[in-house]
Amino acid sequence: MKIEIWSDVMCPFCYIGKNNFEQALNKLPFKDEVEVEWKSFQLDPTLDPNKTQDTIQYFREKKGVAEPQAAQMLGQVTQMGKGAGIDFNFEKTLITNTFSAHKLLHLAKKHNKSNEMEEALFIAHFIDGKNVGDTDVLIALAESLGIDKEEAIQAVTTDQLNYEVNQDIQEARNNGISGVPFFVLNGKYAVSGAQPAEVFENALQQTYKETVSPFKDLSGENGASCDADGCSI
Repeated sequence: MKIEIWSDVMCPFCYIGKNNFEQALNKLPFKDEVEVEWKSFQLDPTLDPNKTQDTIQYFREKKGVAEPQAAQMLGQVTQMGKGAGIDFNFEKTLITNTFSAHKLLHLAKKHNKSNEMEEALFIAHFIDGKNVGDTDVLIALAESLGIDKEEAIQAVTTDQLNYEVNQDIQEARNNGISGVPFFVLNGKYAVSGAQPAEVFENALQQTYKETVSPFKDLSGENGASCDADGCSI
């Protein structure tokens, strides 16, 4: 069973959604049969990759939200985060363009480490207050996961992975995905937003049930039939 997740590094609900999804998945007996693919999405591609803003400043200048209102919103997200096991540190968070971070994610995907990289980027951005648009920060994250430094430099500083990132973004547009996190289950069902673990658990169970037995039985009572062991009435 395949799960595709569209996400952006600077989206706190994506981090919450990731934790809730993983909590649900880890409860299920078929967890090892689930393939997770992280997909790129940019909430604000207009941001300058050479500049950073603190979160309150970004809300005030970019979104037109007054500082008290922004602080209240962040407080609510912080409480949601605690429920998902995340200690957000919005006082340190640096807002910047995330395109290079997405290129690093695609490099990690080639090494089957995209989930680990997604987590590392969330921690760097939301917990450690690092600039996830900075080349040195991204290369250090790659090295921490055992990815070759020169390969990481090529991925982050050249255009070689631009196509992959843009393909994910275009696919989101084609599918009408306008917000993240957005989870697509086996190309058939969708779960949007940072849903509680119970919602993910139910959705995963339903999808897996249909994967194992793709036909919905409408026959009601059992009818006479034959199988490899013989016939029954």
